[in-house]
Amino acid sequence: MLTLKELSIKVNIADRYYPLKVTPEQEEIVRQAAKLINDKLKALQQEFDVRDKQDMLSMTILELATQLITLQSRNVIEDDGLTTQLQELRTLLKDISL
Repeated sequence: MLTLKELSIKVNIADRYYPLKVTPEQEEIVRQAAKLINDKLKALQQEFDVRDKQDMLSMTILELATQLITLQSRNVIEDDGLTTQLQELRTLLKDISL
């Protein structure tokens, strides 16, 4: 059953349609994700002349998961540096206000 804030949409991935229930905020992101997957599938098919959709989907998932993990690890590294700087600023502010 759909809530008032959910939309029922269908996305096409590798020539198959998948019905989904999403919020209005998620709709554009989900559609962009499906387009990204289909674009990568098409590029892989052209580059490697791969016809098996399962192989193409697996290669696409591996590529996207690798990118995701790389971005997540960058965020952790960048965040660690910011956390240290914020701690130092807090210490300085405490010293000034005393």
